Amino acid sequence: MQKSHLMSPNMDYAIIPVTPFAQNCTLFWCRTTREAAVIDPGGDIDRIQQAVTERGLKLVKILVTHGHIDHAGGVAVLADSLGLPIEGPQEEDRFWIEGMPQQSRMFGFPAVRSFEPTRWLKDGDQVSFGQVVLDVLHCPGHTPGHVVFYHQPSRLLQVGDVLFQGSIGRTDFPRGDHDALIRSIRDKLFPLGDDVSFIPGHGPMSTLGEERRYNPFLSGQFG
Repeated sequence: MQKSHLMSPNMDYAIIPVTPFAQNCTLFWCRTTREAAVIDPGGDIDRIQQAVTERGLKLVKILVTHGHIDHAGGVAVLADSLGLPIEGPQEEDRFWIEGMPQQSRMFGFPAVRSFEPTRWLKDGDQVSFGQVVLDVLHCPGHTPGHVVFYHQPSRLLQVGDVLFQGSIGRTDFPRGDHDALIRSIRDKLFPLGDDVSFIPGHGPMSTLGEERRYNPFLSGQFG
């Protein structure tokens, strides 16, 4: 099922679950120009392209939160087939991207190729398409190079696997860091405001306020 919502006067989004992990691939697009970016095309490329076509969009770039296969496994094929630039993640995730073929064997995915991003992202960078500008926040912990994309006018985040409704990202993978993940949530996400909604890498949306108050994995970490 694809979920689509109207957000601000100039940006819409749709959530497209892909891969056996039901990962939330997300389309963001500019209402004025119909230019779109796809965030974390982990697989099921035909489904993603169908969503683009149905909405009359022009896909102009791929954004990647981190280098795990369910989020980045379809990047190389989609970039090559449409000639799209790839932006993200932060370069500390290079080892995950270079190891994409090994990840596919480990998780039973079809064989996938690694890729070289057109642009590695850093904290404080911005990415744009049409008239939409997203702020980039480097939020390590789940992976060392994980980034988050924030559309301030819509009060909307795409957080990848940093934070979930009622949970937080795993940190038991290579170079995962629980303390760093908690700092990312506390210092980068929560200051944006309780009213900010977020699209997680898996599962339903929530707000930062709901998670700050009720997420059991964050209980006692901060006020």
